[in-house]
Parts: sequence; C-alpha cells; structure tokens
Amino acid sequence: MDDTRFTPDELSTLREHGVVLFADRVIFDAQPPMPRQQIDAVQAQCAGPIPEALLALWQQTAGGRLDYDLSLEMNGNLEAISWNELFWNGSDGYHDLQGWIAHELELAEEAAQEGGTPWSGKLTHLPFGGFEYTDRIYAVVDPGAGHGQVIAWKKGLPPAWTHALHEDSVNTIAPDLMGAFAALHLEEDPLVPTGDYFSGQTLLEYLDDRHEEHGLDLDLMDKLVAFYSRAVADWRSPLAAGTLRHQPSLARVALRHAIATDDAELVASALLANGAEPNVAGIVKCAACGAPASAHLIADACARAGIDVQPAFTADRDAMLLELKTTLADKHGHYLGQEGLAERIEHLQTFRL
Repeated sequence: MDDTRFTPDELSTLREHGVVLFADRVIFDAQPPMPRQQIDAVQAQCAGPIPEALLALWQQTAGGRLDYDLSLEMNGNLEAISWNELFWNGSDGYHDLQGWIAHELELAEEAAQEGGTPWSGKLTHLPFGGFEYTDRIYAVVDPGAGHGQVIAWKKGLPPAWTHALHEDSVNTIAPDLMGAFAALHLEEDPLVPTGDYFSGQTLLEYLDDRHEEHGLDLDLMDKLVAFYSRAVADWRSPLAAGTLRHQPSLARVALRHAIATDDAELVASALLANGAEPNVAGIVKCAACGAPASAHLIADACARAGIDVQPAFTADRDAMLLELKTTLADKHGHYLGQEGLAERIEHLQTFRL
C-alpha cells in the first residue's frame, strides 16, 4: 500500500486550497472550522452529546464535499448511497446544516403529535451530510446504546424507476464516524476510469482548477491524488485467492467493471465461476451499457440455471426502455446526460439474444 504522508506545511497549503484530510479521506471545498458557539447551538438541540468524532471533524472543517462510493443493503438490495456533502451553516439550499436540523425537528414533532406521545423537543438523529433531498447521513445523538452510530437514509423512487429502491429506507453505515469514513471507497481508479462518469471526477476537476487558477503545486496535487486513490476497492486480491464469493460488495464492483469493459472472460471465470448467481437483470444492464459479449454469457448461464430467458428479458428490457425514454423526455438533469441516455436506448433496441 502507498504510505503517502504529508508534512505540516503541505497540510497547511492544502487547507489554503480548501482541502482537508480526515480519517484517511479527502474533503474538498472545505469550510473553516465550526466556531464554538455554533457547536454549542447544535448541542443544545440534541438529546445527547454530539459524538467526539463528529466534533473532531467540525473542529477541522464545518463542512465541504466528498467524492467517494458507498453502498448499503436496503430492503434486500445493495443500494448506492450518495454522500457527497458535509452540511455547514450558511450554505445555500440543500447543504445547510441548520436548515436540515430545523427540518428534522419539525418531522419529529409531527410524528410525536400523530402518535400521541410526548416529545422532548430534541434531536435523536443529527443530520450532517448527504445529497440534496434523496440521501441523508445522521449521527445518533440519543444517549442510549446506539449513541455515535452513523445512519444512512435513502428516499424511495417512484415505481416507474425499475431496479430501484421504491420505499424510504435506512441502515447503519458504521458504529461511529471513523468507521463510516472508512466505508467510503472508490469502485474504480479515477485515473483510469472505464466510463465517462465516475467517482473522483469532481475532485480531480476541483484540483485542476486549484492548480491552474490558484497556483496549487503540481507535485503536491499528484501526491494528494495518490493518497486519495488508496481508497480504490481491491477486488482482484480476493478474486485471485478464490474468496470473492464471500464478499458480495466487492463482487458487485468486479461485475460492474466487467460490464463497463465488456470483459466476457472476467464475467465467466471470475464471477460466474466463483458463485455469482446469473439473473436477467444482469443481461439487460450489460446490453444497455454496450457490453453484448457479457450479456450473452450471462444469458447462457441463466438458461443453464433453468430460467426462461427470452420472455423475462423482453419484459425487463421493455421496462428499462420505458424508464430511459421517460427520463430522456423529462429534460431534467441526469448523470448520463441526454446523449448517454440516448446511447443506452439504442444499445437496448439493437441488442439481440
């Protein structure tokens, strides 16, 4: 493993460019530390003490941005959690710490009134990060047994979004903030991405701007990127050791890599041969991503498993086509963009089993 270390002067320089290192992860667009009076104001709204690790974070930066992958099991599926923001006071819109605290207090009061139960007027779950209105990260500030746990909440999407979470769901990321930061990872190397959209893209663009427009030293920037890249998930080692089947999260990362690169050999010998269960949804996803060789391999494995592939594929394909076409017509922002959506539609329409 790269044992990148930073000198105090280097850390100070990074701080000047809005970069803070915390728990072996990179925070960028980092705000100044949270003043004591603001911390006290948040504490006054909590049912129990703010966890020490969160206080340590706020004493370094009151908020900023993250650019990592995170997945959690929710309602029987492995769901991608968007933890891109650390909320801070004075932020506009979705990133405002006090705005989210006020929102949670209002919801808690309404729930108490509806349930006919007394309410202390204090938070038991403190929102401190997430993404817009769809994903939120909480620290448990109830003084009970779960104190300090970090919880993720994800909003369910309408039924038209196939293969997506359709009910609001929660799950624990880690027993504390340090464990939650350790759970943040990169599914692929941002310096050699397999697609046009990948975690690390936003951070790299931010650093390029700091270098070109604000004089961030190129060697220090490269050193930071090397440090950041230590979070790349290593699925190749358990694959070589024959233990990948026991690590479903890593197996899923390997599968996505195989689809993105249309690596049929990886699909066959690394995944299907290591216990991955083929399903029709995998065929459709491979076809949509322009990975026909992988799609056919999974289809063959489905047939061997006794699945009636053609009608199931047709139903899933048509559902995904409807979803993609609806999103394309909607004109709202989507991570694939209009061109990417149209490309996936074309891949699905032209693919044949």
